[in-house]
Amino acid sequence: MTEDFLPILGTDHIEFYVGNAKQSTHFYQHAFGYKLIAYSGPETGQKDKVSYVLEQGKIRLVLTTGLFENSDITSHVNKHGDGVKVLALWVNDAEKSFEETVTRGAEPVTSPYTISDKFGEVKLSSIHTYGETIHTFVERKNYNGLFMPGYEKRESQFQIEPIGLKYIDHCVGNVGWGEMDKWAEFYQNVLGFKLLLTFDDKDISTEYTALMSKVVTNGNGYIKFPINEPAKGKKKSQIEEYLEFYNGPGVQHIAVATGNILFTVSELRKRGVDFLYVPDTYYEDVLDRVGSIDEELEDLKKLNILVDRDDEGYLLQIFTKPVQDRPTVFYEIIQRKGAKSFGKGNFQALFESIEREQAQRGNL
Repeated sequence: MTEDFLPILGTDHIEFYVGNAKQSTHFYQHAFGYKLIAYSGPETGQKDKVSYVLEQGKIRLVLTTGLFENSDITSHVNKHGDGVKVLALWVNDAEKSFEETVTRGAEPVTSPYTISDKFGEVKLSSIHTYGETIHTFVERKNYNGLFMPGYEKRESQFQIEPIGLKYIDHCVGNVGWGEMDKWAEFYQNVLGFKLLLTFDDKDISTEYTALMSKVVTNGNGYIKFPINEPAKGKKKSQIEEYLEFYNGPGVQHIAVATGNILFTVSELRKRGVDFLYVPDTYYEDVLDRVGSIDEELEDLKKLNILVDRDDEGYLLQIFTKPVQDRPTVFYEIIQRKGAKSFGKGNFQALFESIEREQAQRGNL
């Protein structure tokens, strides 16, 4: 067995560049049950931007806004709308991670550097991936503070009710025409990932639109990145719509795991989160397809939760509508009961649901 030259311990955090971090922070606290744990801004010596750090289970989101018109953050938001800038990977050695990937062809963003405070030190380095998204390697073995130096403790100002989110299951990227293979190979050759699954337009298509997807994963399976590209169809696909409104490749959705999807989705719906709609007809034959499940079908139907099975078990999943005004980034809520796959049996129903939304926006 070949040695994993880039051991990854998990997703360290996901940083969004947003138009108004204070208001976005309120949304994620109220709607998704994240707790505010740390803040960076003018009050902490950071003069040109503000960042709020939110946490639930093992998930950490950082919401960042630029304070000046000419900042890279402000330009990013003007071009893409609210979107993911950094997919940060937790590693044991940020310097080695940088050297190994750059040697294999990664385009560097930031050479390894160290930041420190009274709680210790964090080492960081960054490389480019698709679009303007970057991967930051975070080494925090010599740090015992809340997040990292430059941030101070902040707490939510109202009672936060977590909704049972546990960790990042996978992050999906949308890339342009003919770019899927290039980026799948980038992850294999540069980061040492392996190809897990491939879906083509025969797997994922409707009468009008189609996409193709490859899923890559790191050595221990903690990190999974599906990469989508558009495929030829009669009309504009969801991937094309994303690329048009995001102005290029980027993170399409983040799948977050829960141990009780019925509770999680009930709470999200109560708090006003919108989900894609799947018609009742989906449930008429779903048990014929997936077999016996622990949940009551009526409960899943009421909440519009989808089910799929693979050789190792089954999974339950549901997709939010985009969480900002542009039809770009959204969330998947997923509960795995043994299944390692991505809900291939639901692709058709999902695609049709997304097309209905596109048609309402006049973008199909």
